[in-house]
Amino acid sequence: MKRQERGMKRLEIDFVRRARAPWAALALLALALAVTADTGLSFFRARASLARNEARLTQAEPRGAVPRKLAPEELAAVRQTLERLATPWDRLFGALETASSDQVALLGIEPDAKAGTVLITGDSLSYLAALSYVLNLSQVDGLTGVQLVRHEAKANDPRGAVGFTVSAAWNGARK
Repeated sequence: MKRQERGMKRLEIDFVRRARAPWAALALLALALAVTADTGLSFFRARASLARNEARLTQAEPRGAVPRKLAPEELAAVRQTLERLATPWDRLFGALETASSDQVALLGIEPDAKAGTVLITGDSLSYLAALSYVLNLSQVDGLTGVQLVRHEAKANDPRGAVGFTVSAAWNGARK
C-alpha cells in the first residue's frame, strides 16, 4: 500500500529531535529556582519573626493592669445583666407557645425575673378568644395566678378585635 493519492504529501514527524535553543530552557529553569529560593527564604524569615514576636508578647506585662473599681451603678447593672442571662427563658417561652392560639397575636412579653411575674399584651379577634387564651395560660405548667388585667375593644376595627393584658406568676424565674 505504497500508493499515494494525488495532492496529498507524506507527513514526517521526528519525535526525537532536540530543541534548537537549549539555553532558553536553562535560563527559565535558573529563574524558577531563584524565585523558589527567594520565596522559601522569605517564608523562613517571616516564621522566625513571628516566633520572636510571640515570645515577646508572652513575656510582656500588660500596661495599666491595675483593676479599676466599678461604681455602684455599674456594679448593679452588671448584676442585673447576669441575673437576666441566668434566667431560664426557654421555660417561659415554651409555656407561652403551649398556650398559643391562631386567634391571638402577642404584642409584648415583659418578664420580671426578680419578682417572678410576667405581663403579656396582645390582640385577639374577639373577647371570647382573649378569655380562651387566658384559660389556656392558666392550664400551662410554669405559670400560676393568671389574670386578665385589662381588655378593650378596638374602636376602629369593625370585626370586634380586643386588645388585652394578662398578668401571671412565673414559677421558672429565679429569685
